Amino acid sequence: MIEYSKHWLKKHPKKKKDITNDKIEFALNNSRELADKYWKGALNAISRIPPSGRILKVVYKKPNTKIFIITAYWLD
Repeated sequence: MIEYSKHWLKKHPKKKKDITNDKIEFALNNSRELADKYWKGALNAISRIPPSGRILKVVYKKPNTKIFIITAYWLD
């Protein structure tokens, strides 16, 4: 089950329309869990999204069985 932070819900419709839920799920499913450099307890998923080939980074937390999306952005 995926939940979204207030930050993501505020940014997504205005500035990040091209980052859809299916792209976030693809990145989560096709990346290792990497510890975030700055946020304690947060994880990163970094994956190349087909067919565009762009690299998406998703910052999230996993409390219990949920996945809590903090933010997502393109690296290139």
